[in-house]
Amino acid sequence: MHNNHTIDLKSVAKQTMIDEGFEPDLPPDAQRELHHLPTPTSPSQDLRKLLWSSIDNLESRDLDQLEFAERLPDNSIRVLVGIADVDSLVTKDSAIDAHAAANTTSVYTGVTTFPMLPEELSTDKTSLLEGTDHSAIVIDFVVAVDGSTQTKDIYPALLHNYAKLSYEVVGKWLDEDGPTPPEITRVPQLVQQIQLQLEAANRLRELRKENGAIELETIQANPVTDEHGTVVDLTTTERNSARNIIENFMIAANVTMAQFLEKHEMPSIRRVVRTPKDWPRIVELAQEHNEQLPQEPDSRALADFLERQRRADPIHFPDLSLATVKLLGPGEYVAQSPGGADTGHFGLAVQSYTHSTAPNRRYADLTTQRLLKGASTKAGSPYSSDELQRIAAHCTERENAARKVERKMRKVAAAVFLRNRIGEEFRAIVTGVTPKGTFARAIKPPVDGLVVKGEHGLKVGQQVRVKLLATDPAQGYIDFGVVR
Repeated sequence: MHNNHTIDLKSVAKQTMIDEGFEPDLPPDAQRELHHLPTPTSPSQDLRKLLWSSIDNLESRDLDQLEFAERLPDNSIRVLVGIADVDSLVTKDSAIDAHAAANTTSVYTGVTTFPMLPEELSTDKTSLLEGTDHSAIVIDFVVAVDGSTQTKDIYPALLHNYAKLSYEVVGKWLDEDGPTPPEITRVPQLVQQIQLQLEAANRLRELRKENGAIELETIQANPVTDEHGTVVDLTTTERNSARNIIENFMIAANVTMAQFLEKHEMPSIRRVVRTPKDWPRIVELAQEHNEQLPQEPDSRALADFLERQRRADPIHFPDLSLATVKLLGPGEYVAQSPGGADTGHFGLAVQSYTHSTAPNRRYADLTTQRLLKGASTKAGSPYSSDELQRIAAHCTERENAARKVERKMRKVAAAVFLRNRIGEEFRAIVTGVTPKGTFARAIKPPVDGLVVKGEHGLKVGQQVRVKLLATDPAQGYIDFGVVR
């Protein structure tokens, strides 16, 4: 048995990155490039007077986007989403770009972050930090009263971030009717600005729900460490109105970007979730809740079923969400040629969808930014269709690898956290039945483990009681036995 002090979680995280094929360290040539970054040209549009703000995680320093909204005379709401202009400092085929292209994503392990771009960029020069002016790409669209959107334009502009806000603080204020947080009150008009953003987001969300968007609520345990790197707690992310604002603005911005590229006959990298292969098991899962789903995949029917379950049994809804997520399968990136057939996104109920709003953290988004500039300047695509296909496939593969790293580190932290609780019993949900074994997640604390006793006959989504039999923090192993 290991105790917490013999495990250096940061070292485990780095080794896990290497094991999964990532390059955790910035190579020397990319390091040298940081001293000779290009001087970007300042955009002609100056929008620094608009009341821009950002909402992100409390500890985030790699800020990719800012938001601003204004009500128009016909009661529609114009929404501007400003995206960090990463391409102006990270040029295609530079050493920094090559390193980002190899990893394709920032990896957040809870104990340490492995950024896709050097921190000098992602948390400073290309981050839209509070109190700073930055070049950005503005995605400008109008949200009608019925939630439909109309693209105005996409263009470069100079922005100023007046307030760095967090999901935790803004969400609590919007949802619990508490006092207005000081980060909002100290900026004149920001209260009204955030409320208007929420109104626009709610319109977008309602229309997506009508179109069959699937709203899920899974629980993921994130380790909380003290200054010595000791795991002192496992926290979960709560859905709230602040997340609702950003999620809906980003979906709308990404749809707007895909449509803009299509209109300019540019290829793109689309984010798709294919029609689920495991639909019969989803139908079975609904039957276990005394509900009928159609035999053919139908996102609207699934969304309605999930919404009824959320209302009827909010306590167990995250468990049902988790089972559904597993059965829907992960998203993937695909290269799309102009005018090509669109796979769409089963879970979001949108047809054309690209990733463009997080170029500091995702390589697909940085690629999209370059395609956008090619469209805007009429210079054409900076990538051949073969290159785009390779990038899309590599981004999907690396994203799956990043999920493995993050999952392993959550398990390591959870095993450390539970190491003194052998023999305790927990309520759990079966999350996987595979040739490698049967897996379950305890509800509280929300940790995953392998069912090594009594696993026969279990099905994904089934509720069980489990006993903690063993932990191996170094490997991130947690073993459960089913209590019959």
